[in-house]
Amino acid sequence: MIELVDLYRTYRKGTEEIRALDGVSLIIERGEFVAIVGPSGSGKSTLMNVIGLLDRPDSGGYRLEGRDVGSLTPDELAQLRNERIGFVFQAFHLLPRTTAVENVELPLVYSDRQDTSGLGLRALERVGLADRATHLPGELSGGQQQRVAIARALVQEPDLILADEPTGNLDSKSGTEILEIFRQLNAAGTTVVVITHDAQVSRHAGRTITLGDGRIISDSRAVVTASAGGR
Repeated sequence: MIELVDLYRTYRKGTEEIRALDGVSLIIERGEFVAIVGPSGSGKSTLMNVIGLLDRPDSGGYRLEGRDVGSLTPDELAQLRNERIGFVFQAFHLLPRTTAVENVELPLVYSDRQDTSGLGLRALERVGLADRATHLPGELSGGQQQRVAIARALVQEPDLILADEPTGNLDSKSGTEILEIFRQLNAAGTTVVVITHDAQVSRHAGRTITLGDGRIISDSRAVVTASAGGR
């Protein structure tokens, strides 16, 4: 699904040059649940931004579902991003005076679909919050607000979910519940990529990629035994 070849991305901070990505090559297959981990400054957020078509590398290749995205215009990238990728962030980014279902439906404003009726409520049902559809964000717990954010990411029925520190603002119980939602989405066929510095989060994924100084320093898959219900 995702093929990255020899990606480089450098930023300038004053007179200092910071290489955020240093020759990253990576393949993520459709249907994987991948955690990308590393300390602050390791390049994981830059990598997520490139994968999510929010940033372009200085050099290297990126193919999304076989499509070379390097030559796409900003408008083409925006359309592809809106249709195929759902984003979940540490901050929930919900409009405070807008109901849960209205927040979920916001991406549909830019949709080419002829009929979008019922999609917002359907997405809330997938995260177990249909009964909170008319509640404002301030009337919801942190975990519930993140569920609304996940429903918003799902409303276009994307093939790929990118989550940047999705449990960072949650208590451990709520964080575990959010990760279980990701696991269920992945079991239903959605590719999930979670960016995190928390090793506990990465244990829920089927594959863990560790970054350091803009490079991949390890890439391992979870070993699931038959007694644990392996697939």
